[in-house]
Amino acid sequence: MTITSALVLFAVIWFMVFFVVLPLRLVTQGDAGEVVPGTPESSPINPDIGRKARITTLWALGLWAVIAATVVWGPWGVRDLDWFGRMEPPRTAAP
Repeated sequence: MTITSALVLFAVIWFMVFFVVLPLRLVTQGDAGEVVPGTPESSPINPDIGRKARITTLWALGLWAVIAATVVWGPWGVRDLDWFGRMEPPRTAAP
């Protein structure tokens, strides 16, 4: 795995986890009964994005480590997922 693919993998995992964490413990203005004029009732009172970003980063690091280790040292690789035979077989050195 190259550095670029590792960063892309981390970014994808981070955003997937972020969208899961984002609605957790969400209190809307409609739930609290304090709707600010000009905003919908579904707007959060305190979104606390910084805390959710930290939680996301911790979970994403753990998931990324497991997935990256599986890709690099695991029992299967990208070539094992080539179900249609479109990737070239690895070249071996001539004896």
